[in-house]
Amino acid sequence: MSATPTGKLPLWGLLALFTAAFTAVMTELLPAGLLPPMGRSLQVSEGRVGFLVTGYAAASFLAAIPLTAALRGLRRRPVLIGALAGFALCNAVTAFSSSYPLTFGARLLAGVMGGTMWAMLAGYAARMVPAERRGRAIAVVLAGITVALSLGIPAGTALAALLGWRAGFATVAVLAVVLVAWVRWQVPDFPGEPAADRVPLRRIASLPGIPAVLAITLLLLLGHQAVYTYMAPFSARSGFGRTGLVLLVFGVATVAGIWIVGALIDRRPRPTLLGALALIAAAMLALGLFGDSPVVLLTAVAAWGVAFGGAPTLLQTALVHISGPADADVATSMQTTVYNGGIAAGSLAGGVVLESSGGGAGALPWTALPLIAAALVTVAAARRHAFPAHRAAH
Repeated sequence: MSATPTGKLPLWGLLALFTAAFTAVMTELLPAGLLPPMGRSLQVSEGRVGFLVTGYAAASFLAAIPLTAALRGLRRRPVLIGALAGFALCNAVTAFSSSYPLTFGARLLAGVMGGTMWAMLAGYAARMVPAERRGRAIAVVLAGITVALSLGIPAGTALAALLGWRAGFATVAVLAVVLVAWVRWQVPDFPGEPAADRVPLRRIASLPGIPAVLAITLLLLLGHQAVYTYMAPFSARSGFGRTGLVLLVFGVATVAGIWIVGALIDRRPRPTLLGALALIAAAMLALGLFGDSPVVLLTAVAAWGVAFGGAPTLLQTALVHISGPADADVATSMQTTVYNGGIAAGSLAGGVVLESSGGGAGALPWTALPLIAAALVTVAAARRHAFPAHRAAH
């Protein structure tokens, strides 16, 4: 099968990829909303439960580029189905495991599956539609990230409060099984890339603008994840303690963020990203100074969610704009590596700060603030290739 020849989007196929993105985010970040019950059940500290996010992200970091390179010659749909089947297995093991080492091992394997899949999704969506519809197709697929943050993680946290944390992972495992059938039914297959047509990784990595996008991705995820992974102890610090509600506020705000970015990204990408990073920095400052107030906590988290909601779309669009659709898979694998490196290092740094700092959870925003500020400076400097002030509308 090839791209849809008309202007109509292959909606059911794109929604399958949207759900794949949703499943990946749920698998990666669900432990962040379940730190206390998972810690009690596995008999480890909340910081060590947070390291389950670190392990997943570290495995994705290590696997994305080499696996993408190794699998470039294989047909695309079997690779995608294999990654989804891996998600189903790893989440099922997590749901039934009472051993922290076994759970950690399952998370590592899930991270390998995630690194493989994230490197594929944008390029897969682009190949399913005509060239003039690629941006919209990619936006549909990446919206799975926003929906997972806005609805999935809070719903998983609420489900865990009712039925136990294992029910959340079991539900994601079942979803992955259903998704395997959905992909087989509605997502077209595409051939692998012939060896003679493969552009060397180093040539893509050296394109002007790509190093800046990757650096901004790393700094943003380092700062974001250092706080987001440990929202349960941070919100408890204010006496509020309802982590599910805090995550819901963040997630709903990301929906507003993706809508705002969608209205601005084609014409004003650099000012939009500068404004988003400035708002995240302001939110971290407010959390650091007044985060023990429930009102400030929820207000700052909402502002943070609005700003962060559109960031993946801004960064992904810049990357595809620089690399071009032909090399988008390889460029995306590099961003996947950096993205998950930021998640792993950010959650690790947050865990270390939480367990060793005299300020406890209150020190987390101060860990994130200089990293977000550095990302802001990098965007301001990358005005020519990565983030032009204006871009012609399509």
